[in-house]
Amino acid sequence: MSFTSQFIDANDQRIHVMSGGPEDAPIMVMLHGFPEYWAAWATVAEAFTDRYRVILPDQRGFNLTSKPTKEAEYQTKHMVADLEALLVSIGATQPIILCGHDWGASIAYAFAMRHRRQVSQLIIANGVHPICFQKALLAAGAQTAASQYMNVLRNPGVEEKLAANRFQKLIGMLEKFSSAPWLDEAIRDAYRTSWDHKGALTGMLNWYRQSPMIVPDTEAPPQDLQITDQMIEKYHITMPHLLLWGMQDTALLPETRADLHLFCDDLTIRENADASHWILHEQPQWVADQINSFLR
Repeated sequence: MSFTSQFIDANDQRIHVMSGGPEDAPIMVMLHGFPEYWAAWATVAEAFTDRYRVILPDQRGFNLTSKPTKEAEYQTKHMVADLEALLVSIGATQPIILCGHDWGASIAYAFAMRHRRQVSQLIIANGVHPICFQKALLAAGAQTAASQYMNVLRNPGVEEKLAANRFQKLIGMLEKFSSAPWLDEAIRDAYRTSWDHKGALTGMLNWYRQSPMIVPDTEAPPQDLQITDQMIEKYHITMPHLLLWGMQDTALLPETRADLHLFCDDLTIRENADASHWILHEQPQWVADQINSFLR
């Protein structure tokens, strides 16, 4: 694996970063989700280190990066500020290619909306635009039912349950959303190590606790979230945007992207019929090929 580990002090955080590729090459940042860490993108990233400076951070609260103790410090604006400060620290002077999966996709979307001139292309793998996701959650349909786990993860004290028996339930979450044939014992142990750092579980779960997303219970009546011109302006994606989607994902369903085209100037969607939520692990070559094609 051709990556170098380093710690970068940025935004009053100590951010752990794995990086690879030429120092003077265009920058590609890849953001992981829950309950992962930098290695989520590693196999895909290997395909780009010959011509890009690939940056794989552990996000706030995860693995080796700082884990603030106050729950409010896990609001999206803080993770966006982490990325902005990280780019300054590594000397990024040109717009970056920004990739995100799961929660990493949420930060990638937020950054792309707030810092449009700093992102040349936005690449999302099984991740959701905030307005489209909230609309699907309020609809009292399949996505509402699929997202009930979010409310479970927000409960006080859930850390103890997830950590029991060598993180059996957390490993179970990785297996729940696919058959997870990629999850061998070495990878399981690497995940357990990342979760076992002091404060890591609470930090990771605080992303859910501080998320503004409303997840109604399954008995709630449907609500229609009207998408306004003001929403489209505020949450607009101006740069070319590639969305990669594993169609076997049971956590995030295709209905979450139903209105995505309203927010995007230049949207490309590519589907993989065989991949699940863990598309980065299951189909890394396909993901890399789609990104290469998009960038060309």
